[in-house]
Amino acid sequence: MGQPAFSKTVTLAMTGASGAQYGLRLLQCLLAARVRVWLLLSDAARVVINTETELHLPEDESEQEAFFAARFGAREGQLKLFGKRDWFSPVASGSGAPASMVICPASGGTLSAIACGASNNLIERAADVALKERRQLLLVPRETPYSEIHLENMLKLTRMGAVILPASPGFYQQPRSVEDLVDFIVARLLDHLGVEQNLLPEWGG
Repeated sequence: MGQPAFSKTVTLAMTGASGAQYGLRLLQCLLAARVRVWLLLSDAARVVINTETELHLPEDESEQEAFFAARFGAREGQLKLFGKRDWFSPVASGSGAPASMVICPASGGTLSAIACGASNNLIERAADVALKERRQLLLVPRETPYSEIHLENMLKLTRMGAVILPASPGFYQQPRSVEDLVDFIVARLLDHLGVEQNLLPEWGG
């Protein structure tokens, strides 16, 4: 039998901002929607996941990939985790990177590094590729309050073509749980990615 058909490929990066639940829920929904995911985790993201959730990630990166695949029911070949210096991964080059990248959550330090083109690790390089190739880049900052530096970096990135989608859930859907608030943001991300979702009804629908 051949490889299963995936609807599209998305790069999903998680950094050290609070809000690991947003990124993990997005990963779960993308995999359920038969989207292939290239997953990038910063060192700080691993600490945040272990701190904010009941998950306890293995130390080894290959074991982390298997952990997430089993946790969220990924199909064979659907999920690949790349290390922070895996410069030969598809996301590191404009000839191999997917059409869409999401950084969820995005730390202030990551915003700053991308805004100035630092490319010190694979997450920053993949975002740089998305910008230079004029591809979709969604950034989900989870910080409060924003400093002038944060705001300047977000404005700069917006002018470069990125979309800033803060983790600021709405309440008009009358959420009854923390999960509902997380799903509000994940639904907006899926909408931007063109992935069908039923987490949040269409406005006026």
